[in-house]
Amino acid sequence: MTAHILVVDDEARYQHLVKVNLEAAGYIVTTASNGEDALELVTTRSPDLVMLDVMMPRLDGFATCERIRQFSSVPIIMLTAKGEEQDRVKGLNVGADDYVVKPFSATELVARVRAVLRRAQTADSATQNRYFIHGNLKIDFARAEVWRDDKPVFLSATEYRLLIQFAHRIGHVLSAEELLTAVWGPQYKDDKEILWVSIARLRQKLEENPHNPQHIVTRSGLGYFMPPIEKESTEASNS
Repeated sequence: MTAHILVVDDEARYQHLVKVNLEAAGYIVTTASNGEDALELVTTRSPDLVMLDVMMPRLDGFATCERIRQFSSVPIIMLTAKGEEQDRVKGLNVGADDYVVKPFSATELVARVRAVLRRAQTADSATQNRYFIHGNLKIDFARAEVWRDDKPVFLSATEYRLLIQFAHRIGHVLSAEELLTAVWGPQYKDDKEILWVSIARLRQKLEENPHNPQHIVTRSGLGYFMPPIEKESTEASNS
């Protein structure tokens, strides 16, 4: 099935450039020129991925991303002319899965899109049990849903894929390089910044006290792990 991508950019030149290159790569593309229209299209058209410019009138990319994350886990790539570290971190903090700095090549653009779409395919055929329970945390692998204290938690595709790395290897310390390679791809194995931000964002959503985490614990100098707990279990679906 051909992926549908929503491209949001108020600059007609970049909007056209991105659209042409993505269509040449075989994707279906819808465009919008501002954040408000983007929110409407995410709701009505259900795209498989959103490419979101930062500097836009009426509602900028950061605010649009944050609003989308209130109701959708659609993968989001930020498009920005700003290459400064604080802008990249801000985009990740509000829920973006990746970012591309303008100007960019067609090859880089398509590669990033393919990588993010691949990460969003979270179905794991090796999963034998539908449910995973770790304290007050519950994962439904079949529906890619997460609950904390029986309340649904909205995770981005990248956050969910990061979480299931720990669930599938509970008790094992996973190095930064392992996590970056498994979740983002081998080309990201040295990009510690994106992992630090994503771990912090995941803890904010899952932990009662993010400064004293129980689900995703740091092992200093080695990496991160989900510690086994006495009543932690996985359950097969009875339905």
